[in-house]
Amino acid sequence: MTSTAPVTSGTVAVPDGTIYFEVRGSGPLIALIGAPMDSGPFGALAELLAPDFTVLCSDPRGHGRSRVNDTEKDSTPELRADDLARVITHVGQGPAIVVGSSGGAITGLALAIARPDLVPTLIAHEPPLRELLPNRDELRAQTEKIIAVYETGDVLGAVREFFAMTGLFMPEEVLQQMFGGERDPGSIASDDFFYRHELHATSGWRPSLDALRATPTKIIIGIGDESADKFCDHTSRALGTELSIEPTLFPGGHGGFMEQPDAFAKRLREILEAN
Repeated sequence: MTSTAPVTSGTVAVPDGTIYFEVRGSGPLIALIGAPMDSGPFGALAELLAPDFTVLCSDPRGHGRSRVNDTEKDSTPELRADDLARVITHVGQGPAIVVGSSGGAITGLALAIARPDLVPTLIAHEPPLRELLPNRDELRAQTEKIIAVYETGDVLGAVREFFAMTGLFMPEEVLQQMFGGERDPGSIASDDFFYRHELHATSGWRPSLDALRATPTKIIIGIGDESADKFCDHTSRALGTELSIEPTLFPGGHGGFMEQPDAFAKRLREILEAN
């Protein structure tokens, strides 16, 4: 069942810019967040959830329709968590179940530390917490290489290096279509912000494990059932070990909510009903 409810949108002022958000549906508030991914790819999942939830999606700072005044300022998990807290408060429908994917999962973890009153339940889907892994020194070097390749102007090369490190896959023709040739200026700006001002701060973030153990937020760690032995499978399991949480499998891979939105929504409902 999909929603026919209209989508309302708006912006929330933050100290150094504005954050764009969308709301659809009715019921308990659930927030779907990514980083650097904007709200667009969450659309299908949001529609599937809207009959039972008020679904909040937002563009992270520096991406999509969210703006920052100083584009040279790094996007840290703490800043993005503060942005999300302001959006949830602005929407005014109570605390939110937060479903964060990839960098959005890291944003959710930072929010669970800073404002647990706003997030009673967090589903952290494949958080890329490099610093929890034993080979973090090697991964730091790989991250530096990715950024260095990007700085030469070789966007395709940087994307290939990123995929090689994370184990993600995209057919070459799709890579060429998305990152080669003439591109939309907004996409170029988003990539530039990610590689120059977000990748370091996100992949290098080491959360306070004591704070996560102490937070009243119910943390559920999600892993795609097609992500076995990939980077985010390792990082998610490392977090689970630290927090004594057995990860929960979701359909698909790192982008399972895009690849299999129906199955992902069904699994999400099952988990929320059980918790």
